[in-house]
Amino acid sequence: MANGIFGIGLSALNAAQQGLLVSGHNVSNAATPGYTRQQTVQSASGAQATGSGFIGRGVQVDTVKRVYNQLLVSQVAQAKTESAQLDTYLAQMSQIDTLLADPTGRLGLAPALQDFFGGVQDVATNPSDVASRQSMLSNAEVLVRRFQSLNDSLDKIQDGVNAQIENSVSLINTLGAKISELNATISLAEGSAGGQPANDLRDQRDELVMQLNNEVRAKVVEQSDGGYSIFIGTGQSLVVGSTAFQLATRASPVDPQRLEIGYVTGGNTLPIKESSLDGGKLGGLLQFRNGELNAARNGLGRVAIGLAGTFNDQHRLGQDVHGNLGGEFFTIPSPSVAASAKNTGNAVIAADITGYNALTTSDYRLRYDGANYTLTRLNDGVAQTFATLPQTVDGVRLNIASGTAVAGDEFLIRPTINGAGQIEVAIQDTDLIAVAAPIRTDAPLANTGTGRISAGSVDAPPPPNLNLKEPVTFTFTSATTFDVSGNGTGNPTGMTFTSGSPISFNGWTVTLTGIPKPGDTFSIGPNDNGTTDNRNGLLLGALQSSRTLAGGTANYQGAYSQVVSLIGNKTRELDVTSSAQSALLSQAQALQQSESGVNLDEEAANLMRYQQAYLAASKVIQTANQMFDALLDITR
Repeated sequence: MANGIFGIGLSALNAAQQGLLVSGHNVSNAATPGYTRQQTVQSASGAQATGSGFIGRGVQVDTVKRVYNQLLVSQVAQAKTESAQLDTYLAQMSQIDTLLADPTGRLGLAPALQDFFGGVQDVATNPSDVASRQSMLSNAEVLVRRFQSLNDSLDKIQDGVNAQIENSVSLINTLGAKISELNATISLAEGSAGGQPANDLRDQRDELVMQLNNEVRAKVVEQSDGGYSIFIGTGQSLVVGSTAFQLATRASPVDPQRLEIGYVTGGNTLPIKESSLDGGKLGGLLQFRNGELNAARNGLGRVAIGLAGTFNDQHRLGQDVHGNLGGEFFTIPSPSVAASAKNTGNAVIAADITGYNALTTSDYRLRYDGANYTLTRLNDGVAQTFATLPQTVDGVRLNIASGTAVAGDEFLIRPTINGAGQIEVAIQDTDLIAVAAPIRTDAPLANTGTGRISAGSVDAPPPPNLNLKEPVTFTFTSATTFDVSGNGTGNPTGMTFTSGSPISFNGWTVTLTGIPKPGDTFSIGPNDNGTTDNRNGLLLGALQSSRTLAGGTANYQGAYSQVVSLIGNKTRELDVTSSAQSALLSQAQALQQSESGVNLDEEAANLMRYQQAYLAASKVIQTANQMFDALLDITR
């Protein structure tokens, strides 16, 4: 009987001791990231049958388990990956928002646009003033430098995103390798312990999974042996048991400046659809790069190209100080066309901008299937199919410059990507600013009718047979007919006159109003010595408010404001959404910690309880010893 009492006391002593060890372990790891509270699981030892009934034989500790709730852990991981994606997205967006909407005016484009057109207006007011002309050129240089500075800043942001993507992919690979190692270690540890759970190792593995979700959304499947299999993207295996797979970054075959992510298998790297890599920092970086970063670069480029192109169009219709037609005021950047490195054909695709009004802020993908070309607008997925080239879409004309395309060839067309970075002022001589109009109209005082002739304008675009140097005369033979004389006109006679209708010859157009009398004449000739003429200068200044971009819905400032508004609204949206998601993450973590976290007050109570149990068990052993001593005394 004494042995039974000793055994019971010893089992109670061991149980209390293990309880003290577990509680002490909990207290010491209260601040350890990913630690899950542990507790002993004990049961009564099998009772011994006697004539007096079943007599208990003490207690046994079955296992030490984690207070672990898989559902709550999954909720925390889900909230964490969403929060990391939004926080990363917001951090990147804030950079562009600060850049484009700079309240000081030192970085933004709006003040430079205003100053440039202020200079244009000044020249229109003082067309012969050299200082005004020089100021206009200086403001033009400031404007193009502002475009270039903004583009350089966006390039740096893109470089930073590429670096962060590489770091994130490297960390994902490292975490996957560590998880696979822990899978193997846990399997060995639990096998050698007769299947008892390796709680601390499992906590370490779960913490690594949580860190993985901070980088990219990961789906965890627990296998029958307790190992984790982890999948990302569209089901690519990152970890299967003790085997880890790798991701890799490489330059895009159609855009070397852009990193794409691939899955390494069998010695090959297969590209992963980026939209499937959502969640975590990597998801936020990819979403930002493929969305607002591209939109900002292309939107800024559209403003630059639209400004350069439409300003040049009007400038070419004017006349400079030397009496020549205006030339290019700005250098217009060309679209970017990149052939895929995987192409097997030798076709070279040329892209030319034919309509600034129709330009979008999207990039395009052109694919050839052996019979047809398919052009896809990447920002909305709208596709058009053509049997042959050339074709013009959204103000961009595509043609095969040389070579031949074969099935599977692919090209990336970026109409506006170079706009802000490559725009330049094309002239340096103030005399070359075409402020005057190249023609002058005249109605002699001897005319007896009420006919009036407009100042006239050069046709846009200037026709190939443009002739502004030869004077042309209209001589009315009646109130409704006139004859034309002048080189290049064909000298038609008996032309019908309708008041207010345009009349065009030699690349210009004028309008006659009123009622001319027979014998009245009107002349159109070159604008000799027109240094004080400001007619084209006024038209150049009017471009500031003209809706020449975005399908006729926006002027230059409006198109830029669209970019700023897009970035600002998205940044505000992310700010609100990120804060809300952070609150959800905090709630999920609090709920998970309320069940699985270490409560020091509770552990203090447990320590006192196990201490009392330990003392009580010691008392049982002491009592058993006294009973044994009493029996020995009787036998003496």
